[in-house]
Amino acid sequence: MFDQKYFQQFSSKKDIFIAGCDEVGRGPLAGPVVSACASLHQKKFDKKEFLEILDSLNLLGVSDSKKIPHIKRLSIVETLIPELRVHQTLSIPVSNNAELKIFIQEISVDIIDEVNILNASLLAMRKSFEQSCSELCNGIVLIDGNKKFISKRDNVKLEAVVKGDSKSLFIGLASIFAKVYRDQLMQNYAKQYPGYAWELNAGYGTAKHLEAIAKIGITPIHRKTFKGVKEHYEKGRVE
Repeated sequence: MFDQKYFQQFSSKKDIFIAGCDEVGRGPLAGPVVSACASLHQKKFDKKEFLEILDSLNLLGVSDSKKIPHIKRLSIVETLIPELRVHQTLSIPVSNNAELKIFIQEISVDIIDEVNILNASLLAMRKSFEQSCSELCNGIVLIDGNKKFISKRDNVKLEAVVKGDSKSLFIGLASIFAKVYRDQLMQNYAKQYPGYAWELNAGYGTAKHLEAIAKIGITPIHRKTFKGVKEHYEKGRVE
């Protein structure tokens, strides 16, 4: 299995983890970028237990969030965590030896506009990892994409994985949590700022969204450096 070949590198150590990081929301014109880190922690390496956990994630249907219907994503999240919370470690005890952790991180539109969307995405993933994986633990972080954030931890290995959300169950699980949380967030924003159809487009630049920007103006959660928004911001078209 993909995840196993990375995790077993740490089989001789104690307090180990394997983590998968992914983000959603790089392309939208509005709303934060959201990342999640899904990590499995073992006090000592137990291959049998590890494989059983991978099997259970497979049975849940964990994969790339973009390939899973919305109702299935919700089902996976609700099976594991009764209530989603941001900036807080969500823990799922597996045994006396193992624990599954989820951490969801938002990066605001102000930071996106300040540092650009790539750096904001990497920052989101780094924060989600650092908040959920103790500095005292040894492990590996699998990061979706061809770039990885920088970590100063000597006991952690970072690995960029192209199309990782369809290869690693932990990256796939992270992508599902990030996607479900951000979709719910944008639905709430749609009630606060009606007319942009965010409940349907999640902030992406659909025809209806662009039309609303032209007619209504931009909101505080629009990304002012993004094409489709900055032209109106420069003209003072603010709601």
